Amino acid sequence: MATVQVKSRGRIRHLLLKRESFNPTGSVKDRTALGLLRALDAREELRPGSVVVESTSGNLGLALAHLLDSLDCRLIAVVDPKTPEATLRQLSAAGVQLHWVDVPDGHGGYLLSRLEAVAELRRKNTGYRWTNQYGNPANPLIHQQTTGPEIVAQGGRELDAVYVAVSTGGTLAGIAAHIRPLRRPIRLVAVDAAASLATTGAVDLDRRPGMTRTSRLVPGIGASRPSSFLRSDSYDRAVAVTDAMAIATARIFLEDTGIGLGGSAGSVVSACVHDLAEPGAPRLPLCLAADDADKYAATLYDDGWLTKMDLLHEVTETISRFRSDGLEFSADSSPN
Repeated sequence: MATVQVKSRGRIRHLLLKRESFNPTGSVKDRTALGLLRALDAREELRPGSVVVESTSGNLGLALAHLLDSLDCRLIAVVDPKTPEATLRQLSAAGVQLHWVDVPDGHGGYLLSRLEAVAELRRKNTGYRWTNQYGNPANPLIHQQTTGPEIVAQGGRELDAVYVAVSTGGTLAGIAAHIRPLRRPIRLVAVDAAASLATTGAVDLDRRPGMTRTSRLVPGIGASRPSSFLRSDSYDRAVAVTDAMAIATARIFLEDTGIGLGGSAGSVVSACVHDLAEPGAPRLPLCLAADDADKYAATLYDDGWLTKMDLLHEVTETISRFRSDGLEFSADSSPN
């Protein structure tokens, strides 16, 4: 956990950063993978040689591969062009079979195309097992049992807001399932990507003219369909963060603190910083950082890649705008 001081628009605030990069394969998806495989094994035992297939933007694939290797089972990961090269190399090194999907689904991403590929693989190979991170109740359950209690314990009595990136929605749904019965005044904020359908009614935090988005580049946040897990009481507010806002915030954060944020974590911190400068700002919010910057050195943190994606100018302009607001971070970090 890191305690972060945030300076912006003449105010000094603090937030807590829960860093999931200290998990075995470096992301919050280690928790999800454990829950999914436990459920899969409970329905029908995973035996040596069993083949599991899953659609993944990267982190869940790494986590599943790590656990399946210990069971002498095999993973087929259905991936797309948004999966970072570093993650693809790690998956290949772990013996994962990569099934590549490169046809956009018409909703700003590749999710629906990946799910079609999973279904086709299972039609052709009836013995393949599917963890189904998008609809398996074991996804939110593991976060209800682990992530939620940790957030409450680590946040302490002053905690009054939690910011979580949404894609499948399982992490936030599980956290909400733990926190809501406590009847504590903790605001839950769903952080979605611009042009995503994961949440409904998300407020776009970049309302400048001409900022309409039709595609998403930051992996691990947003989806091409509504979440199967999120209910009306799973969050108090949903916000949408652009790629440029997420990347700009992550780059500023790294420059100021030395702590690298993954793309979805950049989105979460960006949303929180926005709210901290508004009336009625939370006193002590917690941001769930799903992973760190290691996988994104050649993409989100690389000017050449941003140029290729036609995003460098917007990211540079956004950094300048945030800095002109006085945005600065400082952090006291520990791995707890």
